[in-house]
Amino acid sequence: MQWTIPGTTLTGHREQADEIGRQFEGLYLAGDLALGQVASLAGLENHIIQNWVKRGFLAGPKNKRYTMEQLCRILNINVLRGTLPLEQVQVLMSYLNGSLTDESDDLVDDTVLYFYFVRLAARCPELADEETWQDALKEVTADYAEPVPGARKKLENVLRIMMTAWMAGCLKARAEEMLGQIQ
Repeated sequence: MQWTIPGTTLTGHREQADEIGRQFEGLYLAGDLALGQVASLAGLENHIIQNWVKRGFLAGPKNKRYTMEQLCRILNINVLRGTLPLEQVQVLMSYLNGSLTDESDDLVDDTVLYFYFVRLAARCPELADEETWQDALKEVTADYAEPVPGARKKLENVLRIMMTAWMAGCLKARAEEMLGQIQ
């Protein structure tokens, strides 16, 4: 089934969610991305990303280029910002990765977090009850090596919140579309 990959302007197939990481690697074959490329992929204006850097939501670019980890942090924020205030997004990201401008204290790389999220989002129609959610979380994060005790639990909490916020955003967008049809 065709879908827009969460947080991006890219389309793909839900059934191929496990391959999204390889697609992103292809974007980086020529090196890190310029601000305009990142903004285009995320469907954002350049100044929004620059504002997030200025506010400390992510480290600044090196030589005006953004790494895949920075892109994935931007996409994680983009997924959440439709339903959560940016300050709450910052709290959520800090809960898992400490200082948002210092990668040395991260419990999980932002690319790993984003790709886990995409894999869960692809299963969204299947996540009807708590047991199904738990099974999907365990399967999607099966390769996660906990760097410190309790890190897996934090990762699972963050992924649950991200999924709930994303689904709420999808429902909000659908309600707005339906409202537009009756106006």
